[in-house]
Amino acid sequence: MSTAPTDGQILLLSEEDCQKLVGRSDAFTAVENVFAAMARDDAYNFPVIREAIGYANALYGFKSGFDKAGLTLGLKSGGYWPGNAQKGLTNHQSTVFLFDPDTGRLKALVGGNYLTAVRTAASSSVSIAHLARKDARVLGMVGAGHQAQFQLRAAVEQRDFEKIVCWNPHPDMIPALGKVAEDIGLPFEAVSQEELGAQSDVIITITSAFEPLLMRDWIKPGTHVACMGTDTKGKQEVDPALVAAARVFTDEVAQSITIGETQHAIAADLIAAGDITPIGAVIDGAASGRTSDDQITLFDGTGVGLQDLAVAQAAVDLAAKTGVGTAVTL
Repeated sequence: MSTAPTDGQILLLSEEDCQKLVGRSDAFTAVENVFAAMARDDAYNFPVIREAIGYANALYGFKSGFDKAGLTLGLKSGGYWPGNAQKGLTNHQSTVFLFDPDTGRLKALVGGNYLTAVRTAASSSVSIAHLARKDARVLGMVGAGHQAQFQLRAAVEQRDFEKIVCWNPHPDMIPALGKVAEDIGLPFEAVSQEELGAQSDVIITITSAFEPLLMRDWIKPGTHVACMGTDTKGKQEVDPALVAAARVFTDEVAQSITIGETQHAIAADLIAAGDITPIGAVIDGAASGRTSDDQITLFDGTGVGLQDLAVAQAAVDLAAKTGVGTAVTL
């Protein structure tokens, strides 16, 4: 039976609990707020640990941080197991640990798989809200996997899109995303990469690619591109020349230039770290966002630990109001 934790107890929130508690709006608000706190230096990400464990082709690591504004302290432990799909499991597996910042005591263990998906979608959604043209009508999806479905549902809430176009390196996966568009009530079309660039006002890339999937010449003026798949050294989704041609924003500059999409443009001396604006500064009003209708804007969503902590804390707060979850004594 679900009970609220008392002093000395911790709250357990399962994957099912998190799906009941945290909706897209909750995730959007949590991520938007923590990005703004990061820009004000009120929230800090700690160094990321991410390693190949030499077993099951898995990557495993930790992301952690402290949000002084929201008094949220903790870490996400988990990684990527590429063989999980054959076992009926999601490839990304993670758990969030939240601690009391006043005492250091563990206060909650929160399932991180659903929250990782919803916070990643919220991140690109925040970028669309603050950077895409108001008259954007065609959404392009590069990628059609599990995460793409979350991305699509979140993105269409930010603009009055009239059509979805999609390209995926594995065409057999595209119909599943088309079903999501059908559920939403929007026309959906599978197209070539070049045609996607020609039609789209907003593009989300959400793949595990290690090579450019979109070239500079394919992207029309005024497009907003949210690059959400590159989170490891060597990964790449777009042409570095596209990055250089765009006004670039990110969740965290230090991570963007080392493991994010901008790593390649930085390495080629096409841009410098100082050319990249934290999205939180735009949210907080300290920096401008889009400055013209024909400007290409690009958001490098590398994924930071504070996003995970923010949505996990939102789940804990909502659990306190609804009685969802299980209190245990260690």
